Amino acid sequence: MSSTKHVAVIGGGILGVSTAVHLLRQGASVTLLTEQGLASEATGRSLSWLNSAGERSTPYHQLRVAGVDRYRTLFAADPNREWLQFGGGLMWNAAGQGEVTEARHAYEKSIGYDSKLLAPEEIASVTPGIDSAAIPENAIFNPGEGWVSLPDLVNFLMEEFHALGGRLVLNAGKASVMVDDGRATGVETAGGETYPADAVLVACGAGTPAVVKPLGVEIPNGSPVSMLVVTKPVEHQVTAVMNTPRAAVRPNPGNTFALDHDWYEEQITEHADGSFTIPDDVVQELADESSKLIAGNPELKPASWKIGYKPIPGDGEPVFGELGQVPGCFVAFTHSGATLGLIAGELLSDEILSGEKHPMLATFRPGRFS
Repeated sequence: MSSTKHVAVIGGGILGVSTAVHLLRQGASVTLLTEQGLASEATGRSLSWLNSAGERSTPYHQLRVAGVDRYRTLFAADPNREWLQFGGGLMWNAAGQGEVTEARHAYEKSIGYDSKLLAPEEIASVTPGIDSAAIPENAIFNPGEGWVSLPDLVNFLMEEFHALGGRLVLNAGKASVMVDDGRATGVETAGGETYPADAVLVACGAGTPAVVKPLGVEIPNGSPVSMLVVTKPVEHQVTAVMNTPRAAVRPNPGNTFALDHDWYEEQITEHADGSFTIPDDVVQELADESSKLIAGNPELKPASWKIGYKPIPGDGEPVFGELGQVPGCFVAFTHSGATLGLIAGELLSDEILSGEKHPMLATFRPGRFS
């Protein structure tokens, strides 16, 4: 591999930062450009549940399992990091859907995914801090799952980024890929600054399709608007991520909770300037729904909430790799940015520097939409 290869990365979220650090580790020269700050978009408002639960394509499942594995390696190096923990995942369906839960459990068992089907009264002996009265019939506990606070992970990786000599360009505005003779040659910012490069990675979350569209590349965008709420600190014993009919809840550093769901999407208003608002009582309703899941039903008070687009490609599958139409330009666009953050950065950096395509990314190439 050439140690002098220069790569420009557009996007200061987990995929861009992870790939940038992996590139630097292999001796590349890297310029990382962000539209605003680091982790200012989807990475800053992700539930970031580390899992491959439920049913999906086999290649996607295998990639997610590898993704969780990389987090386990990071966790093992220092299990006391408050921002990365493995307390399992707990999910259940609405009343009357016990058979759906049983079918999901049977599927997970069939592919070797660690899955336990529990009656409500069995929950307390497996994972702490849950109000079993919230569970109508049965629940699935996946012991191998975890969670990460992505802004903390980005800060952690950026320490290495700077130590390895990476160049950071903050608040560059919307950037575009420079092309000469059909090949990517660098990045130009909205202000006219140019950054020549041997290769470019576009990792702009839900904005990725818009960045590559001027290059003649169409990537369907299925990104919905979503919200992440962080509560004020509260005493609790919860260690698992909970995915339930009315609230998704995970522990968060500082004895807080991160809350998410989709039932309130139509209550979010997008304004002409690109900002979003939601009624305060809807945010409180999500907090109240989350409180019902926690032993003792503590009063949860929202401390902050962020709203924006949740990156999801049109067909739901990740989009990773080089653009066939524009050699030297790579993309990283996926719903599971948290789970895939470390493994995607590892595999993409190898492809960018070696030119060899990794077989685990074979079904996720952007060329499938051509």
